Amino acid sequence: MTDWPLHDAKNRFSALVDAALAGDPQRVTRRGRPAVVVLAVDEYQRLCEAERAGAPTFIDHLLAIPKGGPDDLFDQASVKLRDVEW
Repeated sequence: MTDWPLHDAKNRFSALVDAALAGDPQRVTRRGRPAVVVLAVDEYQRLCEAERAGAPTFIDHLLAIPKGGPDDLFDQASVKLRDVEW
């Protein structure tokens, strides 16, 4: 993703749009902070469809990790600790 200061984005808007249409989202910054992202309509629609379809998010994947207990899928390994003299 390429960063464009707002002033450059206004002056070279055609190049910004061409890059977004080529499949590379473009980030526009204002006062050095990210303000907006320009992306192709096809990519935007794909993202909207995935959200409507209930595609799992990264957070959903993290929450699906087994948390332990009697139904845990992983067995705890028995580790023998060695004796250390101080």
